[in-house]
This record gives sequence, C-alpha cells and structure tokens, in this order.
Amino acid sequence: MDPCRFVADVHLAKVAKYLRILGLDTLYYHEISDDRLVEIANEHGRIVLTRDKELASRSERVYYVSRGTLFEVVQDIVRRFECRCAPLTRCLVDNTPLQKVDKEEVMDRLPPKVRVLFNDFWRCPTCGRIYWHGTHYERMLAFARQVCEIPAQ
Repeated sequence: MDPCRFVADVHLAKVAKYLRILGLDTLYYHEISDDRLVEIANEHGRIVLTRDKELASRSERVYYVSRGTLFEVVQDIVRRFECRCAPLTRCLVDNTPLQKVDKEEVMDRLPPKVRVLFNDFWRCPTCGRIYWHGTHYERMLAFARQVCEIPAQ
C-alpha cells in the first residue's frame, strides 16, 4: 500500500493543492463530515490530513497537521510519509492523473500567446482542464524541487 495517498479535511484546501502539485494522490472535498473522511481513509487506504485534534485522536489513519508555513507543512507531510514526488502529474482541481495530448486536439481552447509559445500539453481526462509549461509551471516546479529535494536539471 502506498502511504502517500491522502484525503484532506476542509481546513486544508491549500495543502491539498500543493500535495497535488507534487504529484501526490490527495482527495479534497469542500464539505465532508469527519466520519466520512475516516470511512474514505479506511475503504481506500488513505491517510486523513487534519488540523482537528479530536479527529486526529480517532484513528491511526489520521495525521494531525501542525501549524507552520505552507512549505513547512507540505515538507513535513512528504518527509513523515517518505513520499516520492512526481511533480505536476495530477490535475490541481480534481486530482486525476494528467494525460499528454497533441496540440492540435486542444488548439481551439488555448490563449493566442500559448498557441505560439508552447507545443507540449497535458489534459485532465475528468474535467478537461489543459496544462502547459508556462510561468506558473516554473514556480510550481521550483516549489516541488525545494520540498522534495529534487536537483535542478
């Protein structure tokens, strides 16, 4: 079982997004009960991430996330569970693994500048969101390299 499969409680939306940036399988729901979080963890082999001390005491499948900067919190989770990062391989919106797609397939959905400047694209098969290696990509990759201690290439 992969210990780096998470479900984050409602207070950790940003943490969930940044774990997804690192390529870590992280579910997040805007509204969900504590009982349902624990059920999902047990049924699907996930760890609940929470800042709720009462919830953290209910199961060994729950990890209490301490306070700190976003970087410190994410790095703590990565180190604690010895996660192997695969940066920018998941949809930041719904957690689905991204699929490489030909430029021609998405050309009509791209901003004009992107059509000219970029040739490599990925699409989320669930929500249809399109990704490319623009300036946001470089910032997210820098974050991932720092948290996961990935050497620059």
